[in-house]
Parts: sequence; structure tokens; C-alpha cells
Amino acid sequence: MTVQPQVTLPLSHLINILHPLKHSVGSSSCATCTSRKHTEHASDSEPQSTESVWNLRELGLSDLGKQQLDELVDRVLKGLSPDDVAPPVGGQTAWRASYLSTHSFFHNKHGFSWNATDPSAVFFSKNRLSPLRTVCTDLNHWPVLFQSRGFKTLRSKTRRVQSAFERPVNSEAYAPSFIKGFLTRDKGVDAESLDSLLKNKNIPDGQQEAFKRGFAEGFLKAQALTQRTQDSLRRTRLILLVLLLAGLYGISKTPFMSVRFRATSGLDSAVDPVQMKNVTFEHVKGVEEAKNELQEVVEFLKNPQKFTALGGKLPKGVLLVGPPGTGKTLLARAVAGEAVVPFYYASGSEFDEMFVGVGASRIRNLFREAKANAPCVIFIDELDSVGGKRIESPMHPYSRQTINQLLAEMDGFKTNEGVIIIGATNFPEALDNALIRPGRFDMQVTVPKPDVKGRTEILNWYLKKIKVDPAIEANVIARGTVGFSGADLENLVNQAALKAAVDGKDMVSMKELEFAKDKILMGPERRSAEIDQKNKTITAYHESGHAIVAYYTKDAMPINKATIMPRGPSLGHVSMLPENDRWSETRSQLLAQMDVSMGGRVAEEIVFGHENITTGASSDFDSATRIARMMVTRYGMCEKLGVMTFSDMTELSPETQAAVEHEVRVLLKESYDRAKALLKSHAKEHKSLADALLMYETLDAKEIQLVLEGKTLESR
Repeated sequence: MTVQPQVTLPLSHLINILHPLKHSVGSSSCATCTSRKHTEHASDSEPQSTESVWNLRELGLSDLGKQQLDELVDRVLKGLSPDDVAPPVGGQTAWRASYLSTHSFFHNKHGFSWNATDPSAVFFSKNRLSPLRTVCTDLNHWPVLFQSRGFKTLRSKTRRVQSAFERPVNSEAYAPSFIKGFLTRDKGVDAESLDSLLKNKNIPDGQQEAFKRGFAEGFLKAQALTQRTQDSLRRTRLILLVLLLAGLYGISKTPFMSVRFRATSGLDSAVDPVQMKNVTFEHVKGVEEAKNELQEVVEFLKNPQKFTALGGKLPKGVLLVGPPGTGKTLLARAVAGEAVVPFYYASGSEFDEMFVGVGASRIRNLFREAKANAPCVIFIDELDSVGGKRIESPMHPYSRQTINQLLAEMDGFKTNEGVIIIGATNFPEALDNALIRPGRFDMQVTVPKPDVKGRTEILNWYLKKIKVDPAIEANVIARGTVGFSGADLENLVNQAALKAAVDGKDMVSMKELEFAKDKILMGPERRSAEIDQKNKTITAYHESGHAIVAYYTKDAMPINKATIMPRGPSLGHVSMLPENDRWSETRSQLLAQMDVSMGGRVAEEIVFGHENITTGASSDFDSATRIARMMVTRYGMCEKLGVMTFSDMTELSPETQAAVEHEVRVLLKESYDRAKALLKSHAKEHKSLADALLMYETLDAKEIQLVLEGKTLESR
């Protein structure tokens, strides 16, 4: 066996590698040691022998005999003469260590000079690697010049070399504990170990078979338990995965993620048709004119030939305008229930989001799907949020994209046949002028608050849904709820039903309806408020002053109820309701309202003196001042300033502003004097009504009339 000279190695490295081999084969250098020291260090031969065996295995020389190893060592170290070998010092090593400095640092470090190296030497060969070359490759001991980044010290180099030589043969010892468990799990107990265990425990031969059988059964049960555990874990993982996927799917379908738009990216943001079969025009009460207008649209969708035969065209848009709670959305739902065409619903605030261009993209997708299913209806609620007036604002340079796209889709370059847009808003003045022009919104339908007839119909409709006393008269409640919208009337009936349930009654009577009406008009009662007798007396005379002026003034509204029970923020309240709906008000009616507002402060001043007036009349003065200012600046009811209106007081000259303020002050002073004269002339009735309020706390219109006529009230 020959060693191929493809590698140039330092002689000191070869000596370190072959040092254990020299000990194992008993080389001539070890013969210089005395027999006494050899005997003395015999105990150290076992580790060295073990290390030599490991080195032989690593070098691929484990199959060589002693003679072959001697020959290999002699050939490798043939240049080393016996004279170069110094006698052992202290018995630690058989090799000579020189501490003399040479002419270069390279020679001191590697044991040979740089000139001894052949630059043209072949460091790599395509031939099969020899064992020595493999070891040198693993130890990174090539005598080639290479750049190494970092700090390299003699201590770190020595530690690496020692760790490489002292590493045990079994690599499993260096494996982590969990890897070691995997490596040793399947080894089990071999047959020889089990037999030796039986012999060591002195188990009789007759019981050894039973012991082996029990051991086998226990082993099989353990395997079965392990298998069941693994199966259970596998099923658990599968269930968790299914639940995770189901949860992600559910989140994607929740209203929070997509209300009606199926995606927020704009790529798939079309809306789905709405089915409202349970709402028809029979459910709409109190707005007959608006209902008739929309019924014509539905009839056009059902039978377009009836209208197109005369040359008419399908209207492109219908704008519903009115105060909140009048039934604009209910009308649109009725159209969805009556129409036999697809109905698409979207809120104006759903188009724009945090990303630029999402609103315009959703408008395009909405109309694209609507055109594909024409004829159809698109209802956009709260249109002012998307169709507001366009302004020049550097803060929102992209705010006009959505409304521009809406304008183009409704009546742009491309025709939009068969798609009707219904919009609803509470602020028509906030809409862009280009949006409400004919060709986009051809019809503008006003949905006002219901009149007495409409309120009666609405009350009857909602009273049918609850248990009520047959003696209830809906028209009486309707006359006492002037200014109520449909939503207010629904709330009134619901509050009455809740009151009857709290009181434990079987049905709703007029008492609960009156209670609900007073709660809405005057606020909820605050019976827990503790008010001393002095403040109660002042409040009673204050509210009696309002009632006396309202009762004896010609054009004042009739009294509905007077109370000194704290309701809401006020300590007392006088409710007045007109007998019929008022479509306009005269000058005498406005002056009467001012006189009634002044009655509370005038009563305090007459009864308790100017030094004991209270702050309870602040809201009364606000109301009276507002009416007087409107008479002067808006209604043209001032003789000095004439019929000229003043919308913006800041644009007026100082002289005009002073004239307006003077006329307002004159109207208020005249109203105060009229209320003061009236209360002085009816001081007796004033005192009687105040005493009745202190006794009963709340009086209705009939009871107030009885008191002012001098009659006695029935005890409660």
C-alpha cells in the first residue's frame, strides 16, 4: 500500500496524526522508554488504545495488520532518522519538541520553511481520496494560503484540533436529547439482554416463558396505546384544521367583512339583489302622494309597453326628499316588494373607504351588474354622503371621483336604459346640481310629515299589532301629536305597550298612550328628584303663569297639559297642541306665542318680587327672541323696516343692525307688558291654578278649565 503524494503536509501534523498509531503498533521510538515507566503508565494504555482504534477507523486502516501498519508508518516517516528522536522527557511523549526560533515565523508555526513548498504542487486530484487526505480535509490542515475572517488565536485552533481528536466514535452521544430519544426508541431490548436478565434474576425455567409472554403482551399493549395516542393526535389536528378553515370562511361572510359588497378591492364588489316580498305599498301609510308616484314607476316596470306606446321613456331617477322618519326607506322597500325586477340596495357611505378609487370602482361594478339584469331598480340611501357638492379642496383631491363616476353612469356618454335609480336624502340642498338635474333624477318626490288623517292611519296600523282596549280612539291621539312623524308614532305605540306590560295590564288603554305621548313631548318623569317646598311653589306659579296667558289669549294654542313634575332638564312644563294642523301662522298667533313665553317670568315678578325672579325663564326668552327676530328679518312683519329680509346679519351696516335689534326689543317689551297686564287682571285664577298644581302636580286641559271656572276637582 502506498500513499499518493497529492498533498503537501507539514511534518508536525503527520506526527500528531500518527502518534497514537506509533503507540498501538509499538514503534521503535517507544522502545527507548524504560520498562519501569512503561509499567508505571500501563494504566494509560487503554485510552490510547481506544483512541488508536478510532484513528484507524477514521483513516480507513482498521483492516490492516500490524506488519502492514509498521510498513505504512515506515514509508510515511522514512525521512525521519533515529537520531532525530530525542529520549522521552517525563514519559509524556516520544517525540522531540524544539523551542528554538528559526529564521521565519512560518517555519516556527509549520515546522518547515516556505521555500520547501512547491507553488506548482497539485493540491487537488481527481483520483480517489486517500484516508490521510480525507482526515486532513476534515481537520482543515491544508498547507494552502486562504483568507479567514475573524479572530483566530492559538487557543481556539488548539481547541478545535483537540475536539476533533477527542470526539467519540459514536456520534449519537453528541446528539441532542430529543434526537437521542428518536435514535434509541426503536432499538428496544434484544433477546440476549432479556435472557441475561432472566439468568441474573434467577427466575426458574418454568416461569421464564410466562415472563417472556407477559413482557411481550405489555410491549404490544404499549405499542397499541402509542398508536391510539398518535391516531387521537392526528384526528385532533384534522379537526382543528377543519375548524380553522370554517372560521376563516365564516369571517369572510360576516357583515363586518362584506356588508353587501362581496369584496373591498373593487375587483368583485357587485351587490346582490334584495328580496323584500313581505313589504308592499299596503304597509305604507300617511304619504299617499309619494306612494302614488312610486306606484307609477312600478307599473312602468311591470308593463312598459303601456307607456312606450305613447312615446314615453322610462324615468332614470326618482329622488325622495323629506325629514327623518317619514318613510322614505319604507317606500323603497315597498318598491322592492312590488316590482317584479331585480332590486339593488346600497348606502351612500358604503362606496368610499380608505383606499383611493374604491368608490368609483364600486359604482362601476354596481351599474355593470344592474345593466346586465335590466330592467331593474337601484336604491341608494343617504345619497348626500356620496352625491354632495363638489368643491375645490387640496385636502381631498380624490373626493370627486365617486360622484363623477355616478354622474357618468346615470347619464353619461353611454346610454343607461332600463335601470331606475331611487335616491333618498334628508338634505337635498347638499346635493350637487349636476346630480339632481333632469336626465339623472327626473322626479323629485317630497315625503312630508303626516297630517291628522295620515297620523290616524299610521296609529291604526300599529295598534293592530298589539292588544288594545276597544275604547281607544286613534283620532284623539292623532290630534294631540301634531308634528309627529311615522317613526315617532311607532315609538309612541311601543312605549305604551311597554308601560302596560310594566303595570301588569292585559291590554293598552288611553292612559298608557297619553303617558307615552307626554314622555315624548315633555320627557320622562324624574320622581326621584327631591325638591323643597319653596322651589315647588315658584315652579307652580311659573307654570300657572304660562297656562293663564295661554288660556286667556285669543290666538294662542290650546293647552294640552300642565305639570310641575320634573321632566328631563326642566322642573315643570306646559304642553300646548293645536286642534288642527297649522300650515301657516298669522302675526297674532306669533305674538300670542311670545306672550305665553313671557307669562312665566311675569308671574314670578308679580308674586315673589323683582328680587326673587329665577333662571327658569331662560328657555322661554330664547323662544320669544327667536320668534321676534324671525318676524323682523324673515317674515316682513315690522312696519319700520318693511318687507325686506335680512338673512345674514354680518353683512348689514351698523345702522341696519341697530334698527333690527331695536325692533326686536320693542316686540319683546310689548309682549312682556301684555302678559303682565293679563296676569294682574286674573290674579285670583292664577293663585287657584298654582294651588291645584301643588296638590295634584299634573293637570290636563279639562282639569285646568275646571279650576279656572272655579269648580272643584275630583280627588285622585
